[in-house]
Amino acid sequence: MIRTTLAVLLGLVVALATMLLLEYLGMSLFPLPPGLRLDNEDDLARLVDSASMGKKLWVLAGWTLAAFVGGWVAAKVSRRHRTGAALAVGVLIAGGVVLNALLLPHPAWMTVVGVLLPLPVAWCGSRLATPRTADVSAG
Repeated sequence: MIRTTLAVLLGLVVALATMLLLEYLGMSLFPLPPGLRLDNEDDLARLVDSASMGKKLWVLAGWTLAAFVGGWVAAKVSRRHRTGAALAVGVLIAGGVVLNALLLPHPAWMTVVGVLLPLPVAWCGSRLATPRTADVSAG
């Protein structure tokens, strides 16, 4: 159980690092408007509202990729509860999306997709991380 807990924590750290990396790359693809202050809630709300479709999809891709990579890492590190560890990372990412949407006004479609995608994508990550056993009955 300790290994699974550590796997979830490590998966979450990797997921957050993935999101931060994509956000950093997104800043060069979608630069901030001049005069915008990131420490001002009104400016942040206007930024989200005026963001291009490409920027919104980039953020959504960041959440999704983070769930996949974090789920893969959690499943790889965990031995007994690979799928559960990966899904826990997916749940945490989905919770982060909800929190983010409560703090900043996002389009409803973005929040819905951002909440629905992390679980199946984290599960896919766990499937890739799970070693396959040879089927001895075939032959």
